[in-house]
Amino acid sequence: MASLDQSGRLTAVFLLVSLSVSFQGAHCQLVVAPVGPTLVNARAGSNVTLAVLFGGAPDPVVTWSKGALPVLTWTIGSSAAADVAEGFKDVLEIGTDGSLTFVNVLLDHAGNYTMELTKSGLSQADTAFTLKVFENFQNVELTVQPELLKEGIDPFLLQYSVLRGEVEQQKWLFNGTEIKTSSHYTVKDRSLEILNPNRNDTGRYTVVLTNPLSRVEAHRDITVLYGPDEPRLEARPAKPFYIPGDSLSLVCQAGGSPRPTAAWVFGDLTFPDSQDGVLNRTNVQISQGGVYTCKLTNQQTKEQRQKSMTLNVYEKPSGDPICSVQSVNVTAALLYHCQWPGGTPLAQLSFPELSSNSSGAGNFSLTVTALANLNFKTVTCMAAHPVEQNKCNITASRPVEFLPAVRMSVDSLGKIVVSLQCVSDASPQAVVSWSKGSEAVANGATHEISSDTTQLQIRGYNVSDFVQQKYSCTSRNPLGSQRREIQLQGPSISAFSLFPNPEGTVVTLTWEVPPTSVVTGFDIQVKGPSLPGEKRNGTESRGASDGYRTIQQKPGSARSTDVLALDPNLSYRFRVIPRARTTEGQPSEVRRLGPDEGLSGPAIAGIAAGIPCSLLFLVLMGGFIYLCVNCNKDKSRPARYPVSRAVEKVITTQSEMTPHHLLAGGLKSPPDYNKLQQAPSERSVALPTFVPPPPVRVATIV
Repeated sequence: MASLDQSGRLTAVFLLVSLSVSFQGAHCQLVVAPVGPTLVNARAGSNVTLAVLFGGAPDPVVTWSKGALPVLTWTIGSSAAADVAEGFKDVLEIGTDGSLTFVNVLLDHAGNYTMELTKSGLSQADTAFTLKVFENFQNVELTVQPELLKEGIDPFLLQYSVLRGEVEQQKWLFNGTEIKTSSHYTVKDRSLEILNPNRNDTGRYTVVLTNPLSRVEAHRDITVLYGPDEPRLEARPAKPFYIPGDSLSLVCQAGGSPRPTAAWVFGDLTFPDSQDGVLNRTNVQISQGGVYTCKLTNQQTKEQRQKSMTLNVYEKPSGDPICSVQSVNVTAALLYHCQWPGGTPLAQLSFPELSSNSSGAGNFSLTVTALANLNFKTVTCMAAHPVEQNKCNITASRPVEFLPAVRMSVDSLGKIVVSLQCVSDASPQAVVSWSKGSEAVANGATHEISSDTTQLQIRGYNVSDFVQQKYSCTSRNPLGSQRREIQLQGPSISAFSLFPNPEGTVVTLTWEVPPTSVVTGFDIQVKGPSLPGEKRNGTESRGASDGYRTIQQKPGSARSTDVLALDPNLSYRFRVIPRARTTEGQPSEVRRLGPDEGLSGPAIAGIAAGIPCSLLFLVLMGGFIYLCVNCNKDKSRPARYPVSRAVEKVITTQSEMTPHHLLAGGLKSPPDYNKLQQAPSERSVALPTFVPPPPVRVATIV
C-alpha cells in the first residue's frame, strides 16, 4: 500500500508540474490532483487520508464535501482553524497540502467526497474520491432449508448470514468446485438453491465472502437422504436349488442413506430387522422352501421397499419310476402309464419314443393305437427331476403260447369242481374268453368265471358232466391272441412207480395223472400179506374180487404215498385206482415188491406143451426150403448165344492178365459164373440159386 501511495503521489506531482508549465506565460490556473487512487478502502476504526496535490496559486480556499454537503472548509496556509461540519469535528483533519484525513473512520463516513480549490480571480479546481469503510467479517453462518433433505423433486436452499462485515463478493463451492447458475443450481443474493436434489448432491458446500479488506469462508456438510433402492437378493452359496440338510444364507441389500434396515418375512413368520440383511438357514427342510420377502426401511425418511425371492428346496421322489401298459380297448389302443409320485417338485414324465410333445408331472398316461410295431418293443419313460434323472422301461407284447392248467376238488356240497386256468404271458394282461363247443360260457350254476377271467370253474356231481366236453379259452390283448382247447377225460393214471428203501420195509409209491383227467382222489391197493397198519388204524380194508384191497385213500392233489411195516421176505403187489368222487377209473399198472419167485405151474405146463410143437415146426420149415431150392434150379439156367471171336479173344486176354496188385493182398477175385453152370451131378453140395440179369443183345462190328 505504501509503494502504491508513493507511486500515486509521484504521478500527481508529475501531473501538477506538467499543468503548471502549460499555463506559464499565459495566466495563473488552479490545479489539483489526487495522490493515488480515487477509490479509497478503509477498515473501520483506522485512519485514512484522501491525499491531493495542488498548484497554480498560493493559499487557495479548500472545501471538502460529502456528496452535496460541505464537511470542511479551510484556507491553505491560514492559521485559523478549519470549519468542520457537525458530526465530523472529531473525525476530519486537513493537512497543509489540503489532504483530508479521517481519524477512526466509521462506516457512516463512507461515501463520495469532492475537493474544490477556489481563489479570487482564478477558475475553480476540484477532484473527487470515493471512500469505502469496511469492518472485518464476524459470525458468518450457513444454514439449509429444509432440515431433512430427501432425494426427489423438492429443492433445498443454502443461506448465509454475517453479523459484521460488508460483503462485496460471494462465491459458492461444492466439494471445492465453484458453482455457477445452471439448471441444477441457482445462485442468489446471500443464498444458493439446489433444484431436484439427488444423492450426488451429498457433500461439503462452502461460501466464500470477500471485500477489499477481508475474506471469510463458511462450510456446511449436506447429506441428501435416499433409498431404499431396488433390493438385491441372493442366496449363498448360490445354487439353483437345495436339498434337505443343506445350510445357506439369504442376503438382502439395497443402497440408501442412511443404510436401510432389512426384515425377512416367510409365510406368517417375520424375522427381526438387521443392518446386514442376512437370514441364515441351517439344515434346511422341504417345509422351509418357498417365497421369502425382504422388507427394507429407511429409518429417517421412513421410506420402505420390498422384494421377494423363491427358495427352492427339492427332494427327489422315493424309489424309482414305475411303468405299465394297459388295454384301453381289447382290440384298439394301448394306454402307457408312468408314475413317480412324491418329491418336490413333481418329476416330469414323458414317453419320447411315442410322443415328443406330451408330458406330465408325477403321473402320466399316454394312449396310442395298438400297431404291430409295438409288439415286443421296449418303450422308455424318461423321468426328469432336478435332483435326479431316472427312467423305466415297459414292453408291450401279444399273448404267448401257453398250456392250460386243470385242477380238481370237491366242494362242501359234494360237487366235483374242475378249475380250468388259462394264463398267457402278455403285456398288457390278456383278457380270457371261454367257450364250450361253439357257445360262449357265462357265469351260472354250472360255470363260474373268475374276476380276472383267467379261471373257469365247472361244477357237477357226475363225471359224465365233464367227460367228453370240449372247452376252449382265448387269451387276447390289443396286440394279438392265443387260443387253446381242453378235452376233459375220466379218471386215469398215466404213470406208476415203486421205490423201496434198502431194507425193503418201506416203499414209496408215485404216480402221475393226465393233465385233463378228472380225478378227486386215489385208492392205494395192495395184494399180498396183511399189513400191520391195516389193523392198527381201526378200519377194515376194503377188498376187491381180484384179491386187491384198499389200504389208503389220498386226495386228488396227491402224487405219492409211503407204505410202512413191510416184510422184506414176502411179496406184495401194489396198484392205484383213480376216482372222480364215486366213479372209479382204470387201475394203474401193478408193481411187485419182494424176493424172486420160481416158475409157476401154468408156466411149466406151457413150456412142456411148446417143445413138441417147436420140433414139428422146424421139420416143416426145412422141407419147404428144399422144395423152393429145387424149383428155382431149372429157372436159373441162362440162355446160350453165339459169341464172336473178338469177344472170345478179349475174354481170353483178360483171363491171362496178371491179377491186380490189390488182389495179392488177400482179396478174392470175382467168381467165374460160367464154371458154376455144371450139371447137378457135378455139384458136391447145393449152391445158392443165381439169377442172371436179363439177356442183352450185343452187336459187334468186325
